Amino acid sequence: MNIGTLARLTDTKVDTIRYYERIGVLAAPARTSGNHRVYTREHLRRLSFVRGARRLGFTLDEVREMIALGRHAEHSCAEIHAVAGRHLEAVRGKITHLERLRDELAHMVDQCVGGRVDHCGILDALSHGGDAEVDADDGVGG
Repeated sequence: MNIGTLARLTDTKVDTIRYYERIGVLAAPARTSGNHRVYTREHLRRLSFVRGARRLGFTLDEVREMIALGRHAEHSCAEIHAVAGRHLEAVRGKITHLERLRDELAHMVDQCVGGRVDHCGILDALSHGGDAEVDADDGVGG
């Protein structure tokens, strides 16, 4: 199949497919005499795996690690399980952080009584740093 067909079947942009090839997440395909890429069912399977992993928020490094571990069918999947477990813990941490952000924002919004901008509780809270435990830029407390 050509790159357009692969892109359509996996709902992936052509540029993304080329990028995955450049970084080694997707094997470079064979080429025709006219230098066109020719993709196989294995490319389709691999790209579908990568897209599924990325949809769940796995990093490209984690995807590479799982691909490498998956090359050894006779091995236990315990190492792949560990990669997924670490990722799950990271997701849980992000959820906890987002819940704190939500609570802080809700408190700030609830404290706003309206009125004039020069007495705006939201602007005042943001100007004075609000709750120092939550920093939306770096995703960590403190």
